[in-house]
Amino acid sequence: MARKGLMVGDSEHHVRNEMLAIGAAAPDFNLIANDLSSKSLADYAGKVKVISVIPSIDTGVCADQTRRFNGEAAALENTVVLTVSADMPFALGRFCGSEGIDNTETLSTQRDMQFADDYGVHDTDWRICQRAVFVLDRENVVQHAEYVPIIGDEVDYDAALAKAKALA
Repeated sequence: MARKGLMVGDSEHHVRNEMLAIGAAAPDFNLIANDLSSKSLADYAGKVKVISVIPSIDTGVCADQTRRFNGEAAALENTVVLTVSADMPFALGRFCGSEGIDNTETLSTQRDMQFADDYGVHDTDWRICQRAVFVLDRENVVQHAEYVPIIGDEVDYDAALAKAKALA
């Protein structure tokens, strides 16, 4: 099932599946890390998870979002910040290396887009992720979900970080 509503310039894009609801169990995932290993929710058991979803690391807003969450992540106790996109793991690793990103783990859904489908962020017109941010508690229940309807707009960093701090 696809829904319309993601604005990219003057075009309305289709996004596959429904948005996650607050209080819902977060879908497990199998994402590719920069070293090509596979990561799932089990790898972050017992931690609060901030999942920052971006269309592409090579755009200004996405790079800023990754830098911002990286900068704020060091102050979050018992919390992991994950940046997810459909970029190749090599591009994510290159960006992290050149930018000194070391408090945020970048992960790719590029292989099969299953994460994007399960989390309701799969822009099927461009095969990228809709910008979003999720905060999951230690039991992987969605406590905060923000889907950004205009691709170039930023997430509400303060709201996501406040929720993560309250849960930690």
